[in-house]
Amino acid sequence: MPFNNSTLTMAAACVHSSRTETTPSQTNPKIDDHVFSSYVRFCRPDLPDHVSCLPITEKKSKPVVSVVNSPDEEGDNLWLRMKDEASSILSHDSMESALANYLSLKLSNSSLPTGTLYDLFLGVLGEDKEIMLAVNDDLRAVKERDPACISYVHCFLNFKGFLACQAHRIAHNLWSNGRRILALLIQNRVSEVFAVDIHPGAKIGRGIMLDHATGLVIGETAVIGNNVSILHSVTLGGTGKDSGDRHPKIGDGVLIGAGTCVLGNVRIEDGAKIGAGSVVLKPVPARTTAVGNPA
Repeated sequence: MPFNNSTLTMAAACVHSSRTETTPSQTNPKIDDHVFSSYVRFCRPDLPDHVSCLPITEKKSKPVVSVVNSPDEEGDNLWLRMKDEASSILSHDSMESALANYLSLKLSNSSLPTGTLYDLFLGVLGEDKEIMLAVNDDLRAVKERDPACISYVHCFLNFKGFLACQAHRIAHNLWSNGRRILALLIQNRVSEVFAVDIHPGAKIGRGIMLDHATGLVIGETAVIGNNVSILHSVTLGGTGKDSGDRHPKIGDGVLIGAGTCVLGNVRIEDGAKIGAGSVVLKPVPARTTAVGNPA
């Protein structure tokens, strides 16, 4: 390509300017490249989450992929859960140990570690043999009287009325032996977990079925005999006027229907039945049925 004189003159001027002008870097002492690079790496802020030299690009949304387990996978998960539940019994050598472990798992929280409760429950169950005799009778009672109970294991693992009753037996042992703060603590946890509020001072016999049990309230001086069946939302309470011995006394073989209130120090004799929703303020004779408000 031919160049004219003006083009050559401009090129020469540019070359002359680049050779004669002094840049600020030429006035500084010479710095070793290795030392400089090390210095830069040392001083460079390490903020990978905040500073990036990569170009900012628009984020592309990823397609949402829904994961649906196949019937085989769901069956495997269910089987694992069943084995896990069964291991809470099969991994123990005795019913005392299995019951202590299961109750401790149910009632533990951040303030009450599982291990602490397990040691406490196992100690009480090991010392008081009457509790375990009552536990066996309660299991038989639920299996025989509740058509919804398909097995003893079903009751042991899943019936909160049974579990609340056994936790109360432990709390009552502690209460009777002067360890009242601990007994009240267990009562509180049973109320929170199972929605069953039984004062640890209440005396409960053997062969007890607490069916459903939600909303059950039993006062401090209440006494319940053997082979008694109590449904949900039952209150065995005081009238609010008396002190001391102020709660009902329930005889053997009594059936108390759902939503019933038995108030005051009244006696429900052996074999009596109380209809659902009744309010009982006076004694009920043996082998009779009381219904209504007041009954």
